[in-house]
Amino acid sequence: MNPMKLLQIRASWEQFKARHPKFPSFLNAVSKGAVTEGTLIEMTITTADGKQYSSNLKLTSEDMQLVNDMKEMFSGQQGN
Repeated sequence: MNPMKLLQIRASWEQFKARHPKFPSFLNAVSKGAVTEGTLIEMTITTADGKQYSSNLKLTSEDMQLVNDMKEMFSGQQGN
């Protein structure tokens, strides 16, 4: 991965956290045991004009490898 792109993403993440301070806390809370095999994740997106898109998924054992890889990749950055 391009190191310059990583620095840009990190800067963007810091700005995002400043605009939405509750979201990193939410991610931190669910990462401490709520995301396990069998967990149902639901998401609803509401556009500015009110249209809604919803979806859900149930995590499989295969999904957990990706979740664990992502946790490892981002460990130490959640509190920054």
